Amino acid sequence: MARLGTGIGWRPEIADAVERMPGIDWVEAVAENVCPGHLPESLLRLRERGVTVVPHGVSLGLGGADRPDEARLTALAERAEALGSPLVTEHIAFVRAGGPLTATPRLEAGHLLPVPRTRDALDVLCANVRLAQAALPVPLAVENIAALLAWPGEELTEGQFLYELADRTGVRLLIDVANLHTNHVNRGEDPSKALAELPLEAIAYVHVAGGFERDGVWHDSHAHPVPRPVLDILTDLTSRVAPPGVLLERDENFPEPGELERELVSIREAVERGARTRTATPAGVMPAAAGTVTASGPAAEATAVPEPIAVADPASHPAPGSVADARDAAVRQRLGVAQAALLSALVAGTPVPEGFDRVRLGVQARALAAKRADVVAKVAPELPLILGGGYRAAFLAYAQGNPMRGGYRQDALDFAGRLLLHGDLAEGRARRELRRWWLDRSGPAPRPGSRLGRVGQVGRSLIRR
Repeated sequence: MARLGTGIGWRPEIADAVERMPGIDWVEAVAENVCPGHLPESLLRLRERGVTVVPHGVSLGLGGADRPDEARLTALAERAEALGSPLVTEHIAFVRAGGPLTATPRLEAGHLLPVPRTRDALDVLCANVRLAQAALPVPLAVENIAALLAWPGEELTEGQFLYELADRTGVRLLIDVANLHTNHVNRGEDPSKALAELPLEAIAYVHVAGGFERDGVWHDSHAHPVPRPVLDILTDLTSRVAPPGVLLERDENFPEPGELERELVSIREAVERGARTRTATPAGVMPAAAGTVTASGPAAEATAVPEPIAVADPASHPAPGSVADARDAAVRQRLGVAQAALLSALVAGTPVPEGFDRVRLGVQARALAAKRADVVAKVAPELPLILGGGYRAAFLAYAQGNPMRGGYRQDALDFAGRLLLHGDLAEGRARRELRRWWLDRSGPAPRPGSRLGRVGQVGRSLIRR
């Protein structure tokens, strides 16, 4: 695996600052925000200087019950080639559910949701990862995600789940230490135990990010400074292995460049502390996390790298009509039903599936709605300008009974259409501007007629899309 060094997440809002930062060896760009034929000038200049650019996907949904969408895989491959990247990355998550597999409406989460750590989910994930690997021109690495809630009946720890995934597919791992901290606070999972169970040789690079705690729940916001516990987990990881790269993520609430540079210094210091421990540890002795006791020799090695459990791995494309094909279809359907039930409860207000924590599910539902409001405001910045201070409350009210059905740009159109169609917005300047904005983006002007008829016609054109 290529050595990457120290990097930062490239975002348009901080592009100029990133170009001027000292000691940046590489950057990571959100794949869906980059157009291969029109790469941002900032990324082109970074590449000309020899800075590696890695595309980081967020919408593939490798942990979903369906096979990966071929168009999304093609788009990810095109971005890797356009950027000359040594690898691409995605998440161990599902982002949509329902559809033909479960004979239920297709729902979009608009965010990354955790897959259950079960044998069914692992089988499907392995098959989907292999399909992705076959479609991509460079190696794939997949990231552990942060979770606000836990699935009932899980059969594996996070470390065991990741170990078997890497062992069965050869996929690389992107380890997010901030997500390990999130799962420690929210799910009581020991980050040191997770690191001890990982196949350390499979690590492609490491993410570091900030968040905040509210009412006992840690929110992985990527909009706050990196806290000390996250840096301590980074030190623990680097006391065990020298990762090829470490990257600072920041997606919102960007501080002054000097603060970002100070965070990078703190990250380098945490890495160096771990490296000093690693080089000072005698062979056969696993480095200890603070407050833990370790053994040496075979027992310690067994703790660090557990033996994989032998599981028959279904082929990515089982022969039609074969036993493997029938098993694959049954496993995917079981997983699909479970994921559709959870996502429907989160975004459509249907009953909470049995075994889930209702309070945590409510926290996750509110977080998804808030995420939708934030992203729609980014992809359609005219909406907050038109609606003023009432934008957020209006969108959250809309989100309660209207699941996302086609991405954030479609969500923006649907939101505006509902305000117009159902009279949720009083007559006046804001309504006139919103109607003009909607018509400009949703097709040809409707035929003359009543206001309701005009809005309904545009609404039908949106549904056809």
